[in-house]
Amino acid sequence: MIELLQFRPAFGLMNASPFCMKVEVFLRLAELEYRRANDALPIRTPKGKLPVIRDGEPLVADSQAIIVHLQQHAERIPPALRAPETAQALALRRTLEESCYFALLWLRWIDEPGWQLTAPAFFGHLPWPLRSLVPWIVRRKMRRDLQGQGMGRHSRDEICARAVADLRATSELLGTQAFFGGESPAAIDATAYAFLANVLWVPIDNPVKAQALQLPRLAGYCERMQGLVGR
Repeated sequence: MIELLQFRPAFGLMNASPFCMKVEVFLRLAELEYRRANDALPIRTPKGKLPVIRDGEPLVADSQAIIVHLQQHAERIPPALRAPETAQALALRRTLEESCYFALLWLRWIDEPGWQLTAPAFFGHLPWPLRSLVPWIVRRKMRRDLQGQGMGRHSRDEICARAVADLRATSELLGTQAFFGGESPAAIDATAYAFLANVLWVPIDNPVKAQALQLPRLAGYCERMQGLVGR
């Protein structure tokens, strides 16, 4: 059986990491048997990040590499989920994973209102004094990483504007379709649902969430996906 190594779930979502949730959504869409290891440590994984799956040897790291691995090796996956990634799907995935994600990260870990909810959600289970020390260390690393990536160099208004533009483009790409794959979900829907749910359903109020809630196509899409795979 496939073992999914990931972060502990938070915020009432399948996972508060869009990348971990992406893999679990794909596993559920494909109706593959798996079990979760929710207390995995990134430092012990091949790339120092989560998610990772154990599906034989060696471990498979990186959410997109995991999905490609499952497409190539798992049996009885619906054809729509096994189909190669289209150019449009690639562009959407890059938008969500390499632009919108970093705005989401900043709003959770650096922006003070987000941090007040993120810290207890991610670290509240830790014993004292780790519950005090670890959040400070991780937040400092996030700040440094966001500065290096570039998103952290912008103002709050600029960061929110970039994320809102990404979400509006995502809504336009969905159009009147039920799913980004068309009448039934494709692999890109694992990514889209994971990221959009992490914007719309996380209990952190900010201008990005407020604007996303004004895009009814995205809310309806998430409801349809929830009906298929849960939240």
